[in-house]
Amino acid sequence: MTKLRIDCLPVGAGWSCGVTVGDDVGATHHQVSVSGGTLAKLAPEASEPTRLVEASFAFLLEREPRESIVRSFDLPLIGRYFPEYPDEIVRRLAQ
Repeated sequence: MTKLRIDCLPVGAGWSCGVTVGDDVGATHHQVSVSGGTLAKLAPEASEPTRLVEASFAFLLEREPRESIVRSFDLPLIGRYFPEYPDEIVRRLAQ
């Protein structure tokens, strides 16, 4: 799996997560927003979103190259492109 570096900071009622995909010269950088509601829906046992963001990027990287991932987005946007995302992430995080 591609190396991920994830740093999530609380912002308002959610988090802002910086994600670096890869540790080579082609590494990509992304800014992901996660609301408290999104965390409660997709990872109800979690108190912060790092594991959710990590699983979400693993999901994305199985479907597209890192260069195709939007640079800045709210986490639920993934479900607009991949309708199976919410159910799949809940399943993965329950394991």
